[in-house]
Amino acid sequence: MAQFAEFIINHWILSSLFVVILLVLIMDSVRGKLLGFGEVKPDEAVRLINRDDAAVLDVREDSEYADGHIINSIHIPLPLLESRTAELKEYKDRPLLVYCRSGNRSAQAASTLMKQGFTGVKKLSGGLLSWQSANLPVSKS
Repeated sequence: MAQFAEFIINHWILSSLFVVILLVLIMDSVRGKLLGFGEVKPDEAVRLINRDDAAVLDVREDSEYADGHIINSIHIPLPLLESRTAELKEYKDRPLLVYCRSGNRSAQAASTLMKQGFTGVKKLSGGLLSWQSANLPVSKS
């Protein structure tokens, strides 16, 4: 135990950075639960799309969307989401899977949608990066 304390004292910057990163990771996972939307991994997302007829919302920028997106996804960039939620009204009581590149913007989008009365909002954990890592298909059309 004395060695651990000595390490913390000698490497206080590294130790502080570790604590901050740990807190950020914990807060990110807790944020979704507090705001009322769930987070799903790519395999769960596939089940939502195939079994529960979930709609898929891409909140990335136009150029990112053009580089590749989940097949049949609806594209509304995050900065335009609040002004364009009327386009999603048919999905208000259905599962709605929201994603971005890595998961940060989709958390904001999910929160916005929940505040506007959408009940089945889920965020794709890790965004399109995790989707592609799971070797799931993307479209460029």
